[in-house]
Amino acid sequence: MIWVYIWIGVIVLTVVTEAATMGLTSIWFTFGALVAWIIAMCGGPLWLQWLCFVVVSGLMLAFTRPLAVKYLKPKKVATNVDALAGREGKVVTEIQPIQGTGQVKVDGQIWSAKVENTDVNLPVGSLVEVLRVEGVKLVVRAKTAEE
Repeated sequence: MIWVYIWIGVIVLTVVTEAATMGLTSIWFTFGALVAWIIAMCGGPLWLQWLCFVVVSGLMLAFTRPLAVKYLKPKKVATNVDALAGREGKVVTEIQPIQGTGQVKVDGQIWSAKVENTDVNLPVGSLVEVLRVEGVKLVVRAKTAEE
């Protein structure tokens, strides 16, 4: 009969741990302990309690954790400079790779820019695509008529 109280303790401990961490670390064992507690309440043998605890916890972990992680994991949202990659901009100061000068206007902001291909000058008014950000400069390439 002591195992009835032990399983209640395990249930409480795993629920408190899960509430404190919110990391989907112990909730699976709560269900296993719940089944073991029910078996203990019905007078089932200790080996059956442990077997059910292990099997139910393992099944819960194996089948529900991937779903929980998929739906509860926050999606990465590109912000600030990460959001500039793939955007279109307009050259406002000629980009001259040899001199290392040039500026592009993207989303109303003017950025220093350099061309991916270091031997191509881009005149004012050219449309460009932002490839990435390196330091404080945008790395761009000229957009073609098909794009």
